[in-house]
Amino acid sequence: MTVKTSELNNLAAHEIVRGIEAGAFTAEAVTRACLERIAAREKTVKAWAFLDRDHALAQAWALDSEPVRGPLHGVPVGVKDVIDTADMPTQMGSPIYDDHRPGADASCVALMRAAGAVILGKTITCEFAGSTANVTTNPIDPARTPGGSSSGTAAAIADHMVTIGFGTQTGGSVLRPSSFCGIVGYKPSYNAVNRAGLKFAAESLDTIGLMTRTVADADAMGAVLTGRATVVGKGAPDRPRIGLCRTYLWPTAEPATVSAIEDAARRLAAAGAQLTEVALPDRFDRLGAARDVLNDYERAHAMAYEWNSHRDRLSPGLRRAIENGYAMDLARYAEAQRLAADCRGRLGPVFDGCDVLLAPCVPGEAPVGLASTGDPKMQGLWTILHVPTITLPTHKGPNGMPVGIQLVGAPGADTLLLAVADWVMSRLGADR
Repeated sequence: MTVKTSELNNLAAHEIVRGIEAGAFTAEAVTRACLERIAAREKTVKAWAFLDRDHALAQAWALDSEPVRGPLHGVPVGVKDVIDTADMPTQMGSPIYDDHRPGADASCVALMRAAGAVILGKTITCEFAGSTANVTTNPIDPARTPGGSSSGTAAAIADHMVTIGFGTQTGGSVLRPSSFCGIVGYKPSYNAVNRAGLKFAAESLDTIGLMTRTVADADAMGAVLTGRATVVGKGAPDRPRIGLCRTYLWPTAEPATVSAIEDAARRLAAAGAQLTEVALPDRFDRLGAARDVLNDYERAHAMAYEWNSHRDRLSPGLRRAIENGYAMDLARYAEAQRLAADCRGRLGPVFDGCDVLLAPCVPGEAPVGLASTGDPKMQGLWTILHVPTITLPTHKGPNGMPVGIQLVGAPGADTLLLAVADWVMSRLGADR
């Protein structure tokens, strides 16, 4: 493998590992390439909450002094700043936690280190992984939002500052910024990735998500985090069964998303996929409101300390959400949980005859302006259902901005979702 040293930050994870194993370059060289990219672009993108150049290089030097440690040896990782790191602050996008130093790594971070990854730094998050926008810009067009709340991770990966990274999703905080920034965003099945060391927003929804530039890298991260084997490149269905599911939110889709979904469906059918139309049961149109109930109720109780001790340091939007949660009757919360459980129980027939669903991911291109991170409803529908989902950077809108499609897997069917996603990406990737 021959790659210019200055371009090592552009490589996928498997290319980095293979190159280091072959002696073509070192972990230090990869880390330096990422740091140089950050130095050139961070004033515009503003993706990083914490970055220590010397510490990042020290990790790389340590890796270069030993045999290949694991399947992510030398791969730089960005960690959303609501996930604990023992050697870096976890500040959660809030002045309440300025320079807060956890005593241990989150489980997902510890597993990355054991697999040989370089924890490059902490990426910007919206305040407590909520909806109040932070400073990060979209690297493709800085006048537009990068999405949120995993804004820093999405922007850093899209801008080739780092190879892979972590986000979290309570509504749409992995898939929306991934779509807006033009990368792969994978939300595993609920609780498939251990959440120890994550600051909860809403415990029955929060999922640690994986953000990359390729499906293979998302698969590799998932394998490290769950102990399973990788699946990409080991055989997808010859003719995957894809259900076109526009969902009840289709009327809110802008022309860019309508075009992306319909074009994807046509091209995938022409490539050999078995396409069918799938409709969701009537009760599912209540899930958006139920997700909001769960979010506010659980967020309020998860943030009792911050509310009681530092209320004046919370943003107005977060204060409103917490006030809503504390004012909420327990019966209303219980009803939202019952609806969610009932709809999860009705998913079997939805996936009858389908390996995955093809659904809209976002209303359209990333909106202009940084005050809002965009509408999470098209992602939140699937988050409350606890199913695995992935967005793929297959299309662009009229302004040249990315518009991702969303593939949805059946409950627990993460490996099938990833295998089909790789098949889909290979057929639609020309628009990247």
